[in-house]
Amino acid sequence: MPRSVSGVEMRKRQAAHIEAPPQVPGQPRPNTCCLCWCGCCKCLWSEDRLERSEFQTCTKMDSIEAAEEQHPSLDEALSWSRSFEMMLRSLEGREIFREFLRSEYSEDNLLFWLACDELKTETDSSVVDEKARIIYEDYVSILSPKEVSLDSRVREGINQSLAEPSSLMYEEAQLQIYTLMHRDSFPRFLNSTVYRDLLANRRRTCLET
Repeated sequence: MPRSVSGVEMRKRQAAHIEAPPQVPGQPRPNTCCLCWCGCCKCLWSEDRLERSEFQTCTKMDSIEAAEEQHPSLDEALSWSRSFEMMLRSLEGREIFREFLRSEYSEDNLLFWLACDELKTETDSSVVDEKARIIYEDYVSILSPKEVSLDSRVREGINQSLAEPSSLMYEEAQLQIYTLMHRDSFPRFLNSTVYRDLLANRRRTCLET
């Protein structure tokens, strides 16, 4: 029959465990939780796990907050004036350009271009069929709630492609909208208060830091 452990002996074991020297790096930590019978939260193993959990949580939250507060640098914002393509490939660039297009009631041109760009990356035929149909209904059909500036020849080519949709069926239409935004909307964007205010804010931030 196992020998019972007295309360005095149990307290001695706990005291010896708490006063034990620090764990040598590289050696496995003993399973100290077996002595934490009272649930008093003084177990070193429990405290260590709690500290690591709190640190990981804080680190994750700091990363999320840093991502949310991220803004384009002054150099990046200035580079957009030299390259329309560079601006479109930047998430922040697309957002500020979209804000400008919204003020000119031509936001749908950018949304159409982005939808076509996303379609080109699809390889699943069922997904291609669905996305191609959605793009057509949203931007190309005469009943479309949105309006993009496509000529009749390009629209007719799209209509003929609907029988067998492909990921590249809007490629010519996408190029036409790209050219329109580049030659027409982009120069006005560079002279707009939206872009000038962004540059002013970035310059002010640089001076403050």
